[in-house]
Amino acid sequence: MTARLDVQTRDGLMLLTIDNLPQRNALIPDISRAATAALRLAATDPAVRAAVLSGAGEHFCSGGNLASLREFQDKPRAAVVERIGVLNELVRSMRQFPKPLIAAVEGAAAGAGFSLALACDLIVAARDARFSMAYVKIGVSPDGAPTLLLPRALPLQLASELLMEGAPIGAERLYQLGVVNRIVEPGQALAEAQAWAQKLAQGATGAIGNIKRLINQSACPELASHLELERDSFSDLLHAPEAREGFAAFLEKRPANFPK
Repeated sequence: MTARLDVQTRDGLMLLTIDNLPQRNALIPDISRAATAALRLAATDPAVRAAVLSGAGEHFCSGGNLASLREFQDKPRAAVVERIGVLNELVRSMRQFPKPLIAAVEGAAAGAGFSLALACDLIVAARDARFSMAYVKIGVSPDGAPTLLLPRALPLQLASELLMEGAPIGAERLYQLGVVNRIVEPGQALAEAQAWAQKLAQGATGAIGNIKRLINQSACPELASHLELERDSFSDLLHAPEAREGFAAFLEKRPANFPK
């Protein structure tokens, strides 16, 4: 089965669905590029007044494909920078999209999947959904702007814990902390997100676009430069001994034995 992004537009909504079921909707460059193109096209399409991002099946997005990323440890640093640049373009297009963008999260939102949820304007999550930033467990730092967005959304100590320890956190806890907007029963996230997007689509989307731009200026004015800092950090760490051990341990399903 080929990994792809399914794009549908109906009743004023654009539905973006990450479809990579065998890998729990792992993000690959082609999916990121397709999502970026769809958002940029819809930005000026009057038929689209809001958008929803979800994952096919039981999960939102399990992050990057680690098997393919491991191959980049033997490639020049420039290749890694280019690969991460594809995700960065998607995050920028999400934040620049001048219409409401809602994440509908079921199951796992891990790594880059958590980053994509944070880059949306609003998050609807199933009660049993799990979010994690486990980059540190394979010896690298995050990409996709979580080191900017998480510390702005959470107390610094909790953001540090999630990023430094890499342990998962439940949707209900994030709801209590204000990161997740709405909690629903498992299997209902997409329906709730669509209903909410439909309601927003009936409103003053021109004003919403301006509000989003103002929020971007107040909440993350340095998004572009921060994405580049994350890209450079990831690229440097990917070729270091810790990441080589971390990737090997993950793929071999054993505890990592990081160099001391």
